[in-house]
Amino acid sequence: MDRPTPYAELNSVLEELVAGVKAALGDAFVGAYLQGSFAVGDFDRHSDVDFIIVVSDELRDSQVDALQAIHRRIYGLPSEWAQHLEGSYFPTAILRNFDRGKPLWYLDHGNQSLIRSDHCNTLVVRWVIRERGVILAGPSPATLLDAVPVEALRHEIRGVICEWGQQILDDPDPYRNRFYQSFIVLSYCRMIRDLISGCPGSKRAGAAWAKANLDRAWSALIDRAWDGRPNPAVAVREPADSADFLSTLRFVEYVMKESTRYSGNG
Repeated sequence: MDRPTPYAELNSVLEELVAGVKAALGDAFVGAYLQGSFAVGDFDRHSDVDFIIVVSDELRDSQVDALQAIHRRIYGLPSEWAQHLEGSYFPTAILRNFDRGKPLWYLDHGNQSLIRSDHCNTLVVRWVIRERGVILAGPSPATLLDAVPVEALRHEIRGVICEWGQQILDDPDPYRNRFYQSFIVLSYCRMIRDLISGCPGSKRAGAAWAKANLDRAWSALIDRAWDGRPNPAVAVREPADSADFLSTLRFVEYVMKESTRYSGNG
């Protein structure tokens, strides 16, 4: 593996991960890639480490058991990066065919066990893997999936903006902590920027774009959200500032309305 990131300690964790997964899966292993901020840029020491493992077919129970043991071991490594891994295992057919059916085996950020989830099973993730994915092992991701049409990408982003936004507004209590308050603001900055540009980018790029292009009344909220990124494991246990949380809900409403202005033709 040729220095996939600028951080030697993280590169060592990734080497351990890929070596363990390859040993567990054998011929079923196809490739391993970084997506998210380490692929699109603007990463820093507070970034999640988003990975994708591509496998030849659905994982058998014995393979899942072996992977669970590997992820527990990786989580226990003497590096904070080991607790910031997040990613999914994609069978090749699901990756190529945009199959949103059965959830994938998924490692959530800050966890050490795989669960079933469709978190990574999106067109946005596929676009990032194909166009910007960092190869840890395996072939070029462009050989594993076709290009994602821009209009399909915009349709998905617009759907997430509205559907997730309505969930947040209907039941805000699960998000009423410092982590989610910042996460929501930065996610909505990124999504509205990606919707308009038709090209997925980072949270940093989204925050900068939103401050430059949206109503300037949101700029201070966006700055505080960015400052709130460090120590997510602590922030998720602390209540959000009540005024900022109320502003966050209004910001979600604002971005939802803004998103309806864009038909995807621009």
